[in-house]
Amino acid sequence: MSETIPVLRGADAHRVIDPKVYGNWTAALDMFDRLRRESPVVRVENDEFHDPFWLITRHEDVMRISKDNATFLNNPRPVVFSFRSAIEFAKAVTGSNMLVDSLVVFDAPIHMKYRRLTQEWFMPKNLKLIEAEIKALAKKTVDRLIEAGPEADFVQTVAAPYPLHVVMQILGVPEADEARMLFLTQQMFGGQDEDLNKSGRAEMTADQITQLVAGAVKSFEEYFAALAAEKRARPTQDVASVIANATVDGAPLNDRDMAGYYIIVASAGHDTTSASTAGAMHALAQDPEQFARLKADRSLLAGVVEEAIRWSTPVQHFMRTAAEDVEIAGQKIAKGDWLMLSYVAANHDDSVFADPRRFDAARSPNRHLAFGAGAHQCLGLHLARLEMRILFEELLDRIDAIELAGEPKRANSTFVGGLKTLPVRFQTTTG
Repeated sequence: MSETIPVLRGADAHRVIDPKVYGNWTAALDMFDRLRRESPVVRVENDEFHDPFWLITRHEDVMRISKDNATFLNNPRPVVFSFRSAIEFAKAVTGSNMLVDSLVVFDAPIHMKYRRLTQEWFMPKNLKLIEAEIKALAKKTVDRLIEAGPEADFVQTVAAPYPLHVVMQILGVPEADEARMLFLTQQMFGGQDEDLNKSGRAEMTADQITQLVAGAVKSFEEYFAALAAEKRARPTQDVASVIANATVDGAPLNDRDMAGYYIIVASAGHDTTSASTAGAMHALAQDPEQFARLKADRSLLAGVVEEAIRWSTPVQHFMRTAAEDVEIAGQKIAKGDWLMLSYVAANHDDSVFADPRRFDAARSPNRHLAFGAGAHQCLGLHLARLEMRILFEELLDRIDAIELAGEPKRANSTFVGGLKTLPVRFQTTTG
């Protein structure tokens, strides 16, 4: 057991939490490769603006922590990296360390009670019932791409609107409100990026970002309070009605928990799939031979989907709090310590993934951690895979070739990230 604590300070400590580093994907991967080699478990101590935390970069350790939900808690500290001022703001506004309380932040036993409320909606058996609707949406989406062609921004035309429309149909949000849902999601998850937060400011302070995100959360809460009231008065066959009329331990959900449930389904249910979808197309547009093989042999499609999710890693980290003293990779972690699980680093660990930066549709096994693991594994993983498979089946039927038409740009975001632009040029089957 090591008696010397490895500590990251200065520029490196800042880079771990710098959204602009994540916007430069190669730089981020270079950083995590180096840190994983030098100190796979390292304490990050930067400045007075954030509390120290342990950075975990090895696949083995991230997997272990993700699966041990008794030793490593999602509460009471924030489950997403936050500056001290943001935590204090959340406490003042909500009484909690987080602006939103949802499935993501609950621990046992309440977590599973809440998860069970909607879990069946996102299981393969139920998704089979809506597969025809998803296929119809995929067709409309590809229609839109072809109409915009032969050059288009794949993110704006396909990757962003398609999963948004799917999850809003499942949730029960009217199509007329989808643009608002996208805008609020981008402000909440992309608050650090001037293009996504719509501020136009390339540089924003932590306090400014907190205020912007808080405003998005408040707008979400107001919208879903009205939707819940409507679904209680006139329930329909959708997830919004399930949440509005649910009871846990014999009592209805309180307003805060209900709002958090709606927000996590509405936002995480599409933003991450959008990133993976754009990632898949980015890889295929750079590799005409792989695109041609996939077009000829659709049995490769499941591998493309899974590899895109690993390669893109839309959820870049989650935080955990040690419930007791524990040892990880020879380092003593004290009860109450905060840990950052870097899914980006874990999904590019070359001890698990050969040549991890290469997009390999035939990669097997592909034990990526993009959906998490353990009790908190992503509720919508089956939906994400289904959406992507159906969309790419439609794309492959109607597009003969595709290539990049410019330089893609990735979001500047520490938490949820992915391509924000992907200019492509394509040829359709009709020429």
